[in-house]
Amino acid sequence: MKARYFYGYNIVAAGFAIQAVVVGTMFTYGVFFKNFQSDLGWSRATISCGSSLALLIMGAVGIIAGKLNDRIGPRVLIVASGVSLGLGYLLMSHLQAVWQLYLLYGVLVGIGFSTHDVITLSTVTRWFVRRRGMMSGIVKVGTGAGQLLVPLIATALIAVYGWRNAYLIIGALTLMTLVAVAQILRRDPQGMGLHPDGDSNEPYGTGTRPKERDMPQRAAVRTRQFWTICVAEFSVFFCLLTIIVHIVPHATDMGIPQVTAAGVLSTIGGVSMLGRFVMGAANDKIGGKRSLIICFVVLLCGLIWLQFSGKAWMLFLFAVICGFAHGGFFTVISPTVADLFGTGSHGVLFGIVLFSGTIGGSVGPLLAGHAFDVTGSYQIVFLMLIGLAVMGLALITLLLSQRNAGTGR
Repeated sequence: MKARYFYGYNIVAAGFAIQAVVVGTMFTYGVFFKNFQSDLGWSRATISCGSSLALLIMGAVGIIAGKLNDRIGPRVLIVASGVSLGLGYLLMSHLQAVWQLYLLYGVLVGIGFSTHDVITLSTVTRWFVRRRGMMSGIVKVGTGAGQLLVPLIATALIAVYGWRNAYLIIGALTLMTLVAVAQILRRDPQGMGLHPDGDSNEPYGTGTRPKERDMPQRAAVRTRQFWTICVAEFSVFFCLLTIIVHIVPHATDMGIPQVTAAGVLSTIGGVSMLGRFVMGAANDKIGGKRSLIICFVVLLCGLIWLQFSGKAWMLFLFAVICGFAHGGFFTVISPTVADLFGTGSHGVLFGIVLFSGTIGGSVGPLLAGHAFDVTGSYQIVFLMLIGLAVMGLALITLLLSQRNAGTGR
C-alpha cells in the first residue's frame, strides 16, 4: 500500500518560506545603511541602534511567542507578526526622524522578526524526531535563500525606485506573503491525528521511534547546561549580527561599489544554505555539541581571515567561510535544545535562548557603530569578534553530554 503524504512536509515548506521572507528582509538593513547616512545625516552608531533595538525586541517578544506557541499554536502568531513586520516596512518609506526609526524599525519590525525562528523551529521539532536536524536544516535553508536574494532585490529596487519606494514594495510583499503562508501551519501532528515523522499509528516511544524526555521549564532553567547554551548563543549573535549590519558599509569604505558590497552580504546568505543543510544532517549523526564546535571553529577561521581582507575577493572568501558557520549555528541550536530538554516546553526554552542571543545581536552592531564613529575603523571591532568566538567555543566544549543535561552537573 502506498504511504500517505505526510503533512509535516507542508510545515517544513511553510517554515522555509517564512524564514526566507523575514530573514531576507532583515539582511537588507545594511543595504539601506548608507542611504540613511547620506539622506538623513545620521551617524553609524545612531543607525546601528535601530537594528539593535529591533533585535532586542525580537528576543523579548520571542519568549512570549514561544510560550504562546506551546499553548495555542503557530498560525495566529505568524499572522500577527507578519502584519507588524509588513506595516513597519511600509511606514519606513516615510522615515524622517530618529525616533521614527526606533519606533518603526526597532519596535514594529522587531515584533515582526520575533516569531520566525522560535515559531517555525519549535513547530518543526514537534513534527519530526528522527529527522529533526535535517528538517530544521531545510527550514533554515529558507533563511539562506532569503539572505542570498532579498538584499540583491532591495539593491535593485533602490537603484530603480529610490530607497523609500523600495521599502513600500518590500513591506507590501512581506505582509501578503506571511499572512498567506501562515494558513498552512499546525501546532503538532497529534492535532491532526498523525504521529511525528509520519510514522504508523504506534504508541509514542515504541517501535523504531526514539523516546524523548520532556524536562519542565522550571527544571531546565536551573541547569548549567541551559545557561551555557544561552551565553554561547550570546556570542554567536554578537558576532554574526555585527557582520550582517556592518559588512556592507565596511566594504564600501574600502572603495568597493555598493552592488558588489551587497553581493558580499548575499554570499553569506547563499553559502549559509550549504551550512544549514550540511550541519542539520550532521546534527542527526554526531549531535548538537560536536556540530556547534565545528561551527565555532569555522567562524574563528573566517574572523581571523577578515583581519587581513583588504580586497573584494578576500571579502567574498570571508563571506563563504562565515556563511557556512552562520547557517550551521542557526540550524543546530533548536534541535540541541530539544534533545537536551524535550519538546514539551521547547517554545519558551528556545525563546529564552534566542533572547540571550539577541542581546548579543543588539549590543554588537551598536558597539561596532560607536567604535567606527570614534576610531574611523572596524579593526578593533573585528578583534573583539574573535574574542567572543573563542569564548563561545570554550563554553560549548565544556557542555555536558545529553544524558547529564538534567543533573545540572
